[in-house]
Amino acid sequence: MKRYWQTPRLHLRAVEEKDAEAFRGWGQDEEICRNVDMVRYPQSLEQVKMWLLAAAHPKNDAFRWIAEDQAQNVVGTIDTFACDSRNGTFKYGITVSREHWGQGYGKEMVIAILRYYFFELGYQKVTPHVYSYNERSIRLHEKLGFQREGQLRSMVYSNGKYYDEVHFGMHRDEFAARYAEGKQG
Repeated sequence: MKRYWQTPRLHLRAVEEKDAEAFRGWGQDEEICRNVDMVRYPQSLEQVKMWLLAAAHPKNDAFRWIAEDQAQNVVGTIDTFACDSRNGTFKYGITVSREHWGQGYGKEMVIAILRYYFFELGYQKVTPHVYSYNERSIRLHEKLGFQREGQLRSMVYSNGKYYDEVHFGMHRDEFAARYAEGKQG
């Protein structure tokens, strides 16, 4: 099990009530909110705790992890959703705390989750999407070896403008060729 939840610099674990403060902080950072979804109304710490605990249980292979560095500092979160075991496809979303941007933590989180979903749960394809203004995430997915599979025009409204959704995909065999045990891509 350690193989999946431990990367060279991170440990992935289940969400706990104490993580509400990190989620509240991400919810107050407008750039992070836009990159993940949208800027929402402010929430109290209690509201965040209720949401977090309600969403903390796996459902149809959908799950949320917290990523901690070796000093047990929360680095970010990654969650899977739209898990379709019949067709073997799923999506994920990722958030990295601003102070950890550009340090490769996002890449480690994605590789760990893909390794688990492809080689333990038997999924055959992952299909994340990124908003066209999120250049950092687009570069991450390109570096990871994802293929651009399409772009839906004017799908998200943010900061007074409409933006496209950029859709990426990667098959299990593409991942295996690039990230087989011991390879880092």
